[in-house]
Amino acid sequence: MRQPECRKSQRTSWVAIGPIVSGSIPASHLSVNCSFIQYTVPVPPRPISNPPNPWHATTTEWLEPPPAARLEVYEDATRSVLSRNDSPDLGFRWSVNPYRGCTHACAYCYARPWHEYLDFGAGTDFDRKIVVKLDAARLLAAAFDRKSWQGETVVFSGVTDCYQPLEASYGLTRACLEVCEAYRNPVSIITKSPLIERDLDRLTALAAVADVRVTISIPLARRRSARAIEPHVASPERRLETIARLAAAGIAVGLNVAPFVPVLSDEGLPELLERAAAAGARWAGFTFVRLRGPVQAVFVERLREALPLRAEHVLARIRDARAGALDDARFGHRMRGEGPYAEAARALFDAAARKAGLATTWADPPTATTFRRPARGPRQLSLL
Repeated sequence: MRQPECRKSQRTSWVAIGPIVSGSIPASHLSVNCSFIQYTVPVPPRPISNPPNPWHATTTEWLEPPPAARLEVYEDATRSVLSRNDSPDLGFRWSVNPYRGCTHACAYCYARPWHEYLDFGAGTDFDRKIVVKLDAARLLAAAFDRKSWQGETVVFSGVTDCYQPLEASYGLTRACLEVCEAYRNPVSIITKSPLIERDLDRLTALAAVADVRVTISIPLARRRSARAIEPHVASPERRLETIARLAAAGIAVGLNVAPFVPVLSDEGLPELLERAAAAGARWAGFTFVRLRGPVQAVFVERLREALPLRAEHVLARIRDARAGALDDARFGHRMRGEGPYAEAARALFDAAARKAGLATTWADPPTATTFRRPARGPRQLSLL
């Protein structure tokens, strides 16, 4: 596997945590009142902590308490931006990921192991060493111009959140949405971030010419649990407001209870689904937590640190659903769990979703694609 050529970014106009700042995005792009888009009060920086990287011949052990992990941004000189998915567990084939790593710092994030391929760690390196694909929009347009492209739905993002805080300054997701609008290509977005509200103008314009769906992830209904496991994400209540604003703008929106974390996600689940439906959500998704590779060490460390009285109960329930382990990599099993507890959790979700009037499966996308390559000057002149 060829590693991308990365260099540390020289750009300083970006946002880590806090109110939205326009940064390097033209002021005209901020067409909604972004003063209401707020993240949680910043959590103190974590000290550097990464599980051993299996691709490294050595590991680092600190003789004194390690320093705080500082935010570092790297530029990715990749030559393609569309990723093809062959997993039978996922309902899409193509995705775009403008960022690698994520400052949301969710302890359960399944994308952490991929950071090790970049010569980083899966712990605080994943949270604080972010790789940005500055040419994402140009590369996406080039992919759409290939004769082989048939206009399938593109998912933002299949790996890390395309609306993580750095997007406030880099605007890579917004630029890619403009490309999708120009080509009338269907789009599906998965995010936890209220920053998506900044792009309501682009989303509504795209929805006028192609299929657009947005899913907001809210795996934990209780603020304290969410703060412990998703330290740099907006509160569950704030994400429900995002659902309401997207629905009010006419955007098809749903929510994901993903991943479902035993003991913690049980709390307030029926109420969460009712409130999401009242806000305008049309569907709800469910995925049982799986702790792949180094994610186990990160999740266990942070769970025991933030919720020491509940940690062992949570881990015991995960093992109940994973045949005594914390992960099950088998296709067809890894997304749902097995056993009495996993079945009860899914039954609770299904019953609450039905009561709230939420679909639990996505409607099929339109059979006829809206994809069209835009006309260009030289091409038009050749017809004269």
